[in-house]
Amino acid sequence: MRKIFAWFLLCLMACAAIPAGAQAVEAAQGRQLSLTAGAIASGFDPNYATNYPLVGPGVYVDVHFTHWFQIEAEGRWMRFNSLFGENQSNYLIGPRVPIKRFGKFESFGKVLIGEAKMTFPQGDFYTTGSFTDLAFGATIDYKVNRRWSIRAIDFEYQDWPKFIPQNPAIANSPSVSLQPYGLSVGVGYRVF
Repeated sequence: MRKIFAWFLLCLMACAAIPAGAQAVEAAQGRQLSLTAGAIASGFDPNYATNYPLVGPGVYVDVHFTHWFQIEAEGRWMRFNSLFGENQSNYLIGPRVPIKRFGKFESFGKVLIGEAKMTFPQGDFYTTGSFTDLAFGATIDYKVNRRWSIRAIDFEYQDWPKFIPQNPAIANSPSVSLQPYGLSVGVGYRVF
């Protein structure tokens, strides 16, 4: 009788263990949507006149829909370290793709598009210009814990084709194309 009871108990435990998964939420069925918001500090070569590096703050938002479908948006305002009063602003959005994960580090590639604005010193007055901004970049993030991450390095090369003058005094000036590039570092917080 004891052997039959032992076999019955063993079979009952084996049947109960079959539907149990090894993870708390199975990866194929778990929620993959996440949103990370962060702040960055940037230094860029403006690719104009003296090529004096501009420095300034920025923000970014990363949205992960799935492992392969991710979007990054960023805004950057480079107002400091200006030699003649020029400054640049960027407002970009686009896809980013994971490249490699190694330990707590993860690398990404990105292609962003948006608008760039620049103030140019022109003699006794300043001229502002708007550009279509196409940016190519790579990022390495370090995951501190489940919520916090450090943007260890973020490199971007931007292409701003054809400056559109917004000052009527120089409306007939020749158009300009710029290719600024630079680095950013920062910190991010995973909201959900």
